[in-house]
Amino acid sequence: MITKLYRFTIQIFDNKLVDLSLGILSILFGFFISNTLSTIPGQTGDWGIIGAAIIVTCYEITSKKMYTNGYFRKNNFMLLYINNIKVGVIYGFFVDAFKLGS
Repeated sequence: MITKLYRFTIQIFDNKLVDLSLGILSILFGFFISNTLSTIPGQTGDWGIIGAAIIVTCYEITSKKMYTNGYFRKNNFMLLYINNIKVGVIYGFFVDAFKLGS
């Protein structure tokens, strides 16, 4: 039963259109996360350094797992989507920085 469910899940995520759609959605979800991370803790003003430390730590852990030779596989789709969320967060921070700079 569990192996059939696992094979069905792998077949769903093996489709290229589903992969593209989930990739775009995960980037947009990362963009949304970056907007919430830049606005909510900024209201109090005292969580800036702690929030930045948490974000950088998560970014570095994800990058280490993603770009180490042993972990990068096509079947490891969750790591790819987490990396896409990371890219969306970084993109969102750049967009917010340009909004603040202008």
